[in-house]
Amino acid sequence: MKEDLIFSEKEGILTARITCDIDHHTAKPMRESIDRLLFERKPSVLVIDFSEVGFMDSSGLGLILGRADKAAALGISVQVIGLSPTLMKLVRLCGIEKINNLSVTR
Repeated sequence: MKEDLIFSEKEGILTARITCDIDHHTAKPMRESIDRLLFERKPSVLVIDFSEVGFMDSSGLGLILGRADKAAALGISVQVIGLSPTLMKLVRLCGIEKINNLSVTR
């Protein structure tokens, strides 16, 4: 079974690559893992890579919003990358890309 979340770190940038669909079953352990590394490593940037995510429900939006909030409290900026056109539309409809310490790109 492959990992649902793969981390890498280079030059103060922590990347969390999500490799599965996101729903309420998968989101909680992802949130906990990302938060733990944010507090332990305190990178300057957190990159959340959605390039392998085919589907996400509101739990995925919560994952993004919650990490942006926790990162902001630590002075960490967040980049969300690799969103499919469908996921980008969902993110835009929710206004997530307007959060100050968060950038969203495809």
